[in-house]
Amino acid sequence: MPPAPADPRPLTGEPLAIDLLNTRWIDTEGFHDLLEDVQGLAVWLDSPPVRQALGGAGVRADAATLRPLLQTRAALDALVDQRPPYRADAVAGLNSVLDHGRIRHRLTPEGPATDVELDAPSWQPAWAAAVDFLRLLAERPERIRPCANPNCVLHFYDVSKNGNRRWCSMAGCGNRAKASRHYARRSQG
Repeated sequence: MPPAPADPRPLTGEPLAIDLLNTRWIDTEGFHDLLEDVQGLAVWLDSPPVRQALGGAGVRADAATLRPLLQTRAALDALVDQRPPYRADAVAGLNSVLDHGRIRHRLTPEGPATDVELDAPSWQPAWAAAVDFLRLLAERPERIRPCANPNCVLHFYDVSKNGNRRWCSMAGCGNRAKASRHYARRSQG
């Protein structure tokens, strides 16, 4: 099987849950959805952050894997810009994804171990993204943010020291905002 094409998304490298949300973006050519087909799913699964988050497990890029991912992305989309108390329908959406797996703790001769048990292997990326979102909420929920550009649909997890990141990327939306402010000052002057 030939390697998947290069990832076309403008923002990658975010935590798995945010990376899944960022499979949709807007640019000068319009709206894009990487997960509109199985070929896009193969690109997403082959991206280094996703491979790392999934522990290098060979997940198949097929319709059985795509359906749970789309369900999870919709659930995350319903929750990402909320703060507690969360809407009941949004909570139910994420919990319905989480219901497809669990973490099993056990003792082995080598010591404590944990195993992820899933209804089906096709749920691994979707369930892992849902669990990752819970981790982000537990650690620093205020650091999960939408880009400050009102025309951008991307999100990020702010890991800056001061926690004051505003843009999905300084090279993209941040520079456009700076240029716009500069142009506005020059035209008023």
